[in-house]
Amino acid sequence: MAEGKDIQKWEKYENTLEKYIQTIGRNLSLYGLPSSVGRLFGVLYFSNHAMTLDEMGQALSMSKTSMSTGVRMLSDLKMVESVHKKGIRKDLYQTEEDWYKSFTSYFGTRWRLKTETNLDETIETMDHLKVILFETEDEELKEKIMQDLEKLIYAKNYYEWLMKFIRVVESGEIFKYVPKDSDK
Repeated sequence: MAEGKDIQKWEKYENTLEKYIQTIGRNLSLYGLPSSVGRLFGVLYFSNHAMTLDEMGQALSMSKTSMSTGVRMLSDLKMVESVHKKGIRKDLYQTEEDWYKSFTSYFGTRWRLKTETNLDETIETMDHLKVILFETEDEELKEKIMQDLEKLIYAKNYYEWLMKFIRVVESGEIFKYVPKDSDK
């Protein structure tokens, strides 16, 4: 019997990885990324070398433009990085191997944007209500505004606390409290 590739096992291997890459795609879509970008991340993650946009497009049967957009999204989230190899003129990309870092960067960025917006809106609403409170003679309206201001103070305190939490996540200090799991 001639030695060679075990075609059946290679197919089983490729199908197993493809299933896992599809899972990554679905999971990253839960975080606001298209599943195609999640699949791109999976293909890059399991690649044994940095890939060009053309190689990614060929692996996923997608256009170079789609790959470029996907890589940009992943790069913005610090999940993919550009690498340079001597003698290769095309851009090469590989995944950030530290998923913990990717998570803290991604969620820190998303939470910060939403929380800052919510905090700004809370403060602005409080300021507007204080003006109305100062200008009105309507006692019922004054009472309602005072109740609402108490709720908004609570919301403001929450968003300020959340900003502290986000700083703990972004700085990596979170790992003092919730350590990374070592290789098992």
